[in-house]
Amino acid sequence: MTNYKDNPLDNFELSHSDIKTIGKDLQRPECILAEPNGSLWVADARGGVMRISKDGSQQLITQTGSDFFGAAKSEATRYLEGTLPNGLAFADNGDILISNFGTDRLERMTRTGHTIVLADKIEGEEIGKVNFVLRDSKNRIWITISTKTKNWMHALKHDLKDGYVARYENGAFRIMADGFGFTNEIRFDKNEEYLYIVETTGGCITRMRLTENGDLVDREIFGPSKLGKGAWPDGIAFDDYGNLWGTTVYSDKLFVLTPEGDMKTLLDEGDPVKVEALEKAFYSNSVTEDVLFATGQGIAPWMASVTFGGPDLRTVYIGSLKGKNIPYFKSPVPGLPMVHWK
Repeated sequence: MTNYKDNPLDNFELSHSDIKTIGKDLQRPECILAEPNGSLWVADARGGVMRISKDGSQQLITQTGSDFFGAAKSEATRYLEGTLPNGLAFADNGDILISNFGTDRLERMTRTGHTIVLADKIEGEEIGKVNFVLRDSKNRIWITISTKTKNWMHALKHDLKDGYVARYENGAFRIMADGFGFTNEIRFDKNEEYLYIVETTGGCITRMRLTENGDLVDREIFGPSKLGKGAWPDGIAFDDYGNLWGTTVYSDKLFVLTPEGDMKTLLDEGDPVKVEALEKAFYSNSVTEDVLFATGQGIAPWMASVTFGGPDLRTVYIGSLKGKNIPYFKSPVPGLPMVHWK
């Protein structure tokens, strides 16, 4: 077991003066992939991915290949018919795997936009709201399904646990674990010993041990059982030390969980009054658009993801659902390299 000491984040403080931005006129830059050459690939609500080069130049690559990929919704939060790329991962050949929150499918898009559907059913039934996709070192593809409820707004309930984690194998999905509160991003630790699972409406991070044969067992909460008032975690990413960085989407916080599970808030952009109103509505199972959409402010409104990039993996990029650009800053510790980082 790793012996952790002298955490590089112990004395790290983040202020607005440390933060710069890249990109412009983005639409729902929820998920960000970074490459060693400095390029960023960013989910875009217009039905594809925005490629942002190191020099800041942009190219929107929209999905083609099916009628579904011509009907993107530009509003960040509607419940969508047509394409809405959410989570992204690089396939082994450099294509982009897309968990599509609009089409409820796992898709594969070339870097020129041609898209095929990998799967849209599980055991013969509709898959549900596909949220995130992750590829591991053995080239296995993992996805999260936030809810089986088609209108995701109706799933924002404290007592609904119908999210699950699945793995794509031999052209089909296999459910690996279920019973989560709005399953969101997932990440493996450095040795792929544990899979860390965001439960957005559960307000916590769960982890499960990965066995030699690829099963998930020994479910437990990592860190606090609740990450704070109105704390709906969304995106997570490990640094090389073993800290787990994360965001809370509606209360707009950037936080870190140390390897011991202690929590440190690095940035708090939320409106306490609006967050409190959402908290009350949530626990009475009465969340409405008015209450939900009133939240979201600061440098990355509806803060959604954390990505490490830059030549030394010390640049932290923050994704969001309402932002028009991507804030970034320097970290005192590099990120954990993802499987595509070569």
